[in-house]
Amino acid sequence: MTHTAGPQPARPGPLADLRVVDLSTVIAGPNCARYLADFGADVIKVERPGGGDSLRNMAWRDPRDGEGMWWRLVNRNKRVVALDLKHPDDLEVLRGLLAEAHVLVENFRPGTLERLGLGPDLLLARNPQLVITRVTGFGQTGPYAGRPGFATIAESMSGLAAISGEPGGQPLLPPIALTDEITGVVSAFATMVAVHSGVGQVVDVSLIESLFQLMSPLVTLYGLTGEQQQRLGAGLPYTVPRGTYQCSDGKWVGLSASSDSVAARVLRVLGVEGDPRFATFTDRMANRDALEATMRDWCRPRSQAEVLQVFTEAEAAIGPVMEMADIAADPHYAFREAIVQLDGTPMQGLIAKLSETPGALRWHGRGIDADGDEIRERGWQQ
Repeated sequence: MTHTAGPQPARPGPLADLRVVDLSTVIAGPNCARYLADFGADVIKVERPGGGDSLRNMAWRDPRDGEGMWWRLVNRNKRVVALDLKHPDDLEVLRGLLAEAHVLVENFRPGTLERLGLGPDLLLARNPQLVITRVTGFGQTGPYAGRPGFATIAESMSGLAAISGEPGGQPLLPPIALTDEITGVVSAFATMVAVHSGVGQVVDVSLIESLFQLMSPLVTLYGLTGEQQQRLGAGLPYTVPRGTYQCSDGKWVGLSASSDSVAARVLRVLGVEGDPRFATFTDRMANRDALEATMRDWCRPRSQAEVLQVFTEAEAAIGPVMEMADIAADPHYAFREAIVQLDGTPMQGLIAKLSETPGALRWHGRGIDADGDEIRERGWQQ
């Protein structure tokens, strides 16, 4: 069951006074602008005439009308205009928008904005309060700044792929656009910090550093001890048992013993409470194989429902491994309105719930130049 959203006479969102020009393409930059739009910002998405943003044609399409699913999600709540930035008239329209904007989001390669005559120095001279959020693969500076940057490269170079996969197996990449999604959130956060500062400035966000922030203390571990985390499949070196375990009906559960109190409950369920091999974090790490085998053996003859019931009653941290079909039918997801129907298209709801100044979903990503005439004629005036 999904919640139906759409145009509604709701109160203005908390960012209703924020004007954002989204010049970025594909996922990371547009997601930054999407989060601002979800909470009320007036976001104008600028695309090239003709084909528009390549995200329109990427991956899956709505079988009803052929429109791209990615596009509808990432560019929801935005007004859309097609401008040819090589044409003087269109470039002047963009300059007019930027003169009154609070935020510009772009993800060209470093130097491209400058070549268009839209360098930060020129933009800030005309609009001193403008926040210019620049999203690239490697940042605006450094030896790699000019390289093409994609999520796969960041996932390979950030340390994530090196620790993902089975022991002795190939390094694995995440099966979703993880870096792009994370960088969108990072960019939105950094943009709002800059807006809050009241000072016009450049916000330099990179894919590789956004993902690198998630590497926990692995940097510290290597710097102080020379130790590097190894690939452990679904496991973690410091939490045992931790992983996914198959049940008698072929279904799977995910479990983590991430604190001593939870570990004690897990050991009690497994019937190994008091075993000195598993008494402390250090002991459990040293005897990983034995404890993981015990966990697998305990789950194997029991159904998923039975495993979940026993561990839940013991107040241990466990959950079913859920596919999208499971999520679509799940009562908690439904209650939390985590999935909404926006103009007939199911998608994720708001990223966070604010009790007094909530966001709102108004429309999914629109057609090319859907708001072009209005924007070219009236600019920010709606």
